Amino acid sequence: MFTVEAELCILPRLQKLKDNVLICVFRSFSCLRECGEKQTWCKEELTNLAGPPIPVGVDVQVESLDTISEVDMDFTMTLYLRHYWKDERLSFPSTNNQSMTFDSRLVKKIWVPDMFFVHSKRSFIHDTTTDNVMLRVYPDGNVLYSLRVTVTAMCNMDLSRFPLDTQTCSLEIESYAYTDDDLMLYWKKGNESLNTDDRISLSQFLIQKFHTTTKLAFYSSTGWYNRLYIHFTLRRHIFFFLLQTYFPATLMVMLSWVSFWIDRRAVPARVPLGITTVLTMSTIITGVNASMPRVSYIKAVDIYLWVSFVFVFLSVIEYAAVNYLTTVQERRERKLRERLPCTCGIANPDEDIMMTTGYSDMDQNTIGNYGMPENGGRQERMLAQFTIADSQTPRQVKSSRGYVNIWIDTHAIDKYSRVIFPGAYTLFNIIYWSIYS
Repeated sequence: MFTVEAELCILPRLQKLKDNVLICVFRSFSCLRECGEKQTWCKEELTNLAGPPIPVGVDVQVESLDTISEVDMDFTMTLYLRHYWKDERLSFPSTNNQSMTFDSRLVKKIWVPDMFFVHSKRSFIHDTTTDNVMLRVYPDGNVLYSLRVTVTAMCNMDLSRFPLDTQTCSLEIESYAYTDDDLMLYWKKGNESLNTDDRISLSQFLIQKFHTTTKLAFYSSTGWYNRLYIHFTLRRHIFFFLLQTYFPATLMVMLSWVSFWIDRRAVPARVPLGITTVLTMSTIITGVNASMPRVSYIKAVDIYLWVSFVFVFLSVIEYAAVNYLTTVQERRERKLRERLPCTCGIANPDEDIMMTTGYSDMDQNTIGNYGMPENGGRQERMLAQFTIADSQTPRQVKSSRGYVNIWIDTHAIDKYSRVIFPGAYTLFNIIYWSIYS
């Protein structure tokens, strides 16, 4: 029960002891005084200015790990930060060793450790419905100071293996004003000083472990300071990126291979297919880079997407080569047709000359494939066939025929591409996943 005395003091708790000594907090809150002994001290002073450094134990309860941002290179964490130290000037006699608990109004009037978060971008103490601050004083002078804080701190990430990466971030706690000669920070119970909620989870990361360390930090102008570290290791979930990036890129590459089975003369079918796959790959690459920081090194996802883009682009170039060679072949055929009526060089010009152009069935060792299946399909090859017929038997073809091969086997390019492209892309995937997985 709280009782207010207008002239002397404010009593958080009025406790009458055997020796009739009352503990009171004065109206000014600048000094604490044990009533009857005229003993005072100022709130700005350490508990022992001239003595050894004051040990301040720390423990942390992590309430939530809210966001991890690759773009801003930071993380947001909500935690309960608790400090433990001893101030004999706050000791008081008690028959039942019962502690006294105060809120933030008293904290502002007494000495507390001046902790801050190193490399923090934003931080605040929660104030709903009141300031989430608690001060507990024990009869022997031991003090527990607890507050609920949300902090956004920097996390230097190495994204060279993104999205198959593992990141380690740290939250660093340090005294702002007091060096290690004045204040000694330490984890109160070692690694057990860090407690986490088992329900903490992140959408993109798996939290592998939390652990604590203690180091000394040196500043050239002020000296050495104790620094406490909270390390946590995060492994990224890959399934999201498989669905959104890797599978679409792989399907676009496989779709570009369909053009190898389309007839070379079907220009309206093969050209739009190649252009569509190239534009789709460009959209995927742009979408991935839009959500990533502009780092100066190559990420794992960049390697996969750009190699896939090269495969799609090469499929377009392959058809360009096929189309060009087909055009060259038709030009040669046209020129040959123009020269065929000439009888120069024929032994007997009086004999009838018959020229047939068409597709002939020949032995596989002699001719090349024309894009037909290998299971007994007809091997077609364009030939210019000269048939010199006897005038007496104009319909009877002589046993000796002259063949002039003017055909360029452009279908062989498609045939080999059907094997080379899938084989090379499969080999790339084996190497890629064996390195980064």
